[in-house]
Amino acid sequence: MPYQLLAQRLDGHFANLSPELQRAARWVRAHPAELGLQSMRESARAAGVAPATLVRLAQALGFDGFDAMRRPAKAALARSAAQASRAVDSAAPPTPATVSDSALARAQISNLASVAARNSPQRIEEAAQVLLLARQVVFLGLRASFGIAHHLRYTCDWLRPNTSLAVDPAGAWADQIAELGTDDLLVVISQAPYSVQTIAAAKRAREQGVPVLALTDSPLSPLAQQAGRVLLFDTASPSFFHAMTGALALAETLMAAAGDLGGEAVIQRLANRQARLQADRVYWDEPPRRTRTAARR
Repeated sequence: MPYQLLAQRLDGHFANLSPELQRAARWVRAHPAELGLQSMRESARAAGVAPATLVRLAQALGFDGFDAMRRPAKAALARSAAQASRAVDSAAPPTPATVSDSALARAQISNLASVAARNSPQRIEEAAQVLLLARQVVFLGLRASFGIAHHLRYTCDWLRPNTSLAVDPAGAWADQIAELGTDDLLVVISQAPYSVQTIAAAKRAREQGVPVLALTDSPLSPLAQQAGRVLLFDTASPSFFHAMTGALALAETLMAAAGDLGGEAVIQRLANRQARLQADRVYWDEPPRRTRTAARR
């Protein structure tokens, strides 16, 4: 069985699993390499569950046991290792600096590619349409995701009115969420490790009947479970920090789709915004210097 089919089984069965099995499923989904390398006890310890839980998860997914469930991960790991070995054999001996740079670059390229691989054009367009039709849109991203939320709000405000960023140094941003209604939209961004406050805000919005659009790294993430619509990105990185390249690429893809679908209303708003910024001389526009010959004339 290809690893992708194991991932599809996890996604398809997740909603019907018990909370303990869901915890194990999240770990299995997010750590295919560890699943293929580690023993059942080591994997259970890393997932924070009992070894028997992994056995029950395998059976719930239709496998005979833990070894059968991790077999696709082992096969994928072996293929990856073989491909890496061939690449090393055919490449010139790298310096330590180029090893680091190329590893990060490959991870970033992979994260960029994840936007198209994990989100169909139809899913992107549907999310963009919801973004355009909502009465007001609030963007929420905390910690590492704050920059993505800010970028989303900034670009979205060029396309439509009534957008805001859930931020307040005094901690009153939660009041913005509490005032949202069923005609509004909350856009939330988070990746593992997930911000407790972000998940709590998404849960509250859902309980209020507010539509929630989540940008996150897994369909099994706790944030995805609170959202009516989910868009996915990868965060792979050889560094200590997870990469935000995929999240930024997804944000820009979503805004580009909204711009394409917005029609005349978006075109007019863009034109008005551009004219106002030019009138206010917001952007640097230094006049060309006159040459000495022109000055003498």
